[in-house]
Amino acid sequence: MSTANTRIRILEDAFDPAAMSAEMTASNITRSTTGSTTRSTTGSHTGSTTENNTHGALVTFTGMVRDLVENPVNAMLLEHYPGMTERALEAIINKARERWALGDINITHRVGMLYPGEPIVFVGVSSAHRREAFEACQFLMDYLKIEAPFWKKEFTPDGEHWVEAKSSDADAARRW
Repeated sequence: MSTANTRIRILEDAFDPAAMSAEMTASNITRSTTGSTTRSTTGSHTGSTTENNTHGALVTFTGMVRDLVENPVNAMLLEHYPGMTERALEAIINKARERWALGDINITHRVGMLYPGEPIVFVGVSSAHRREAFEACQFLMDYLKIEAPFWKKEFTPDGEHWVEAKSSDADAARRW
């Protein structure tokens, strides 16, 4: 029996999605503590990329701040409830682990002021097979959008406003 790593980070500073992906493939994962809230848990299951390379799939997703032509955004303020946010993300990860045999999982989410083109969220999932990794990554993002306590305020040329929850996000989560 080996262990899988679960890494949850809430960052006020920018991050490099390529470095996060590379970190997940490294055999020696270290905890980041600079400028972040890190909550690391260990769960038991068979096979882990960090111990025996039995996982043949690593799927990552990076969400970016968009600046759409029809709805221009100059900046976005992301707020969260410290402690509660990490617990909500951990619960979402636990749901994914109940559905699929997964290895390492990394969810990193920005808070604070963000600008178009900057990454907001990184989700990385490893598993023995690609289908599990793809499905689990989609599941994690779908549930993160509706269950994690993050609040977005957009700053546009017409002013600022809090972003309401989208019914399409709830619809996406219901398919699971």
